[in-house]
Amino acid sequence: MRVGITGHRGLPQDVENQVRTMLTARAKAFDSRDLVGISCIADGPDAWWAEAVLEAGGKIEVVIPAEKYREGLPAWHHPAYDRLLQAASDIHRTGLRESTSEAHQAGSEILVGLSDELTAVWDGQPARGYGGTADVVSYAERVGVPVTVLWPEGASR
Repeated sequence: MRVGITGHRGLPQDVENQVRTMLTARAKAFDSRDLVGISCIADGPDAWWAEAVLEAGGKIEVVIPAEKYREGLPAWHHPAYDRLLQAASDIHRTGLRESTSEAHQAGSEILVGLSDELTAVWDGQPARGYGGTADVVSYAERVGVPVTVLWPEGASR
C-alpha cells in the first residue's frame, strides 16, 4: 500500500503529540512488508509520517518539490530531513528550482499520483496559501485518490 501524506506545519505541541500518535497507529495498521510512505519530508506531519512508516518496518519515497526546497525549511529540521532523505528507497523531483507555492503544489500532485491513498492531517479549513493542505486534499479528491483525514477532536492550529 502506497500512502502519501499532507498536513499542517507548525502545530502546537499538544496537537503535535496527538497527531504523532495517530500517525504511528495508522502506519502500524498496514502490513509493513507492503507499506510505502510517500512524503515531501517537511517539518511536521510529512516527517512524522515518514518516521512512523520506517519505525513500522515500511519503506519511504520522497518527493522534492524544488532544488531549493530544503533551504526553505527551518534550519532545526535539516538533520531530520537529511536523515529521512538518506533512508528513502526512491526520490522523485518536480524539476523546479525555486521553492515556491507552485512548486509545493506540483510536488504534492506528484505525491498524490504515486499514492494509493492520501493521509491528510487537516483541520478541514481552507488553505492559508496556494499549495496548502486543503488544496492537496481537493486535488486528491478530483483525481480519485481516497483521502483519510486525521485531526484530533477539538484541536486547533
